[in-house]
Amino acid sequence: MARNIGPSCRICRREGAKLFLKGVRCSSEKCAFNRRSYPSGQHGKNRIKVSDYGVQLREKQKVKRIYGVLERQFRRYFHEANRVEGVTGELLLQLLERRLDNVVLRAGFATSLAQARQLVRYGHVRVNDRKVDIPSYQVTQAQTVQMYGKESLVKQITETLEVTKDRTVPSWLNIDKTHLKAQIAKLPSRQDVPFAVQEQLIVELYSK
Repeated sequence: MARNIGPSCRICRREGAKLFLKGVRCSSEKCAFNRRSYPSGQHGKNRIKVSDYGVQLREKQKVKRIYGVLERQFRRYFHEANRVEGVTGELLLQLLERRLDNVVLRAGFATSLAQARQLVRYGHVRVNDRKVDIPSYQVTQAQTVQMYGKESLVKQITETLEVTKDRTVPSWLNIDKTHLKAQIAKLPSRQDVPFAVQEQLIVELYSK
């Protein structure tokens, strides 16, 4: 699977928003976005008039980068949300929130999406006591996600929980920090998305 291996801070600067791609660093004074919130390059500070299509495209790119998915996968999520009865934009965000790597991040077991994805890939996550190493796995209501590994890994995740203790835990997750476990209490709603997203722009883009 392809992945971004370039500087994460440039992505935030390009989208004009802090996407918290580097975990704890993004909340510190070292965050590059705090110093330079404009796109990188010699023309980054220039004000460029953006068309309606450009605004829609940037919103789509921002959401893709928040959840770490590529274009083909993102488009598949959109078509799946569009087939189901309901508000397409909200259903799209719900599908993205239900990704296993995102659940690990939201539960506080990882400081960044990249770290959460690595934990899943390396087989340190179990869903209902079954090892799942697919980051895009869709969790459902009443399922239990638990971290699993050697003592050194358990210690690392426990320390991570201490670092992320001030992070707001979504209402759709019940966290058991003692047993490194998270239960899906309900499916995520639009209000549970912790980023400023205009999903209607994405719907308009794909509807053309």
